[in-house]
Amino acid sequence: MADNYILNEHNKEEFPPAHTAEHLLNQTMIRLFGCGRSFNAHIERKKSKMSFHLEQKPTRQQEKDIERRMNELIDEDLPVTFEFVTRDELPEGVSTERLPEDASETIRLVRIGDYDICPCIGRHVRSTSQIGRFEILGTNWDEMEHSFRIRFKIV
Repeated sequence: MADNYILNEHNKEEFPPAHTAEHLLNQTMIRLFGCGRSFNAHIERKKSKMSFHLEQKPTRQQEKDIERRMNELIDEDLPVTFEFVTRDELPEGVSTERLPEDASETIRLVRIGDYDICPCIGRHVRSTSQIGRFEILGTNWDEMEHSFRIRFKIV
């Protein structure tokens, strides 16, 4: 029933497999590098990119580990579920800092198995096996900003 409510304006039409992969990549980077979620993301059907602030440039092996871990998560067929909570009911560790100032009191949380949870009103697949294969197309490191950009596609 709550799925019929429009909580906040949403002006994007996401490609659900890539958008769900965005959630997985955010949590994978947090777990592998102890960083925050992406500070800049552009998610599209053909090619996507996400940028993270890191302490140091990842090695080639670490880049391969990111891709390997992403495909393991996809293969695990984790369920993607939604729940509606008020701001007072947010689980520990779920941040509202990226929500718009005029966001509703009720927040939609997206859970991917026990792997990731975050507020989101976008479209997602029902389980990670529907994503496809995650391929890193390339990366860039900005030494001045300590910024690591990953370019990827979903096949």
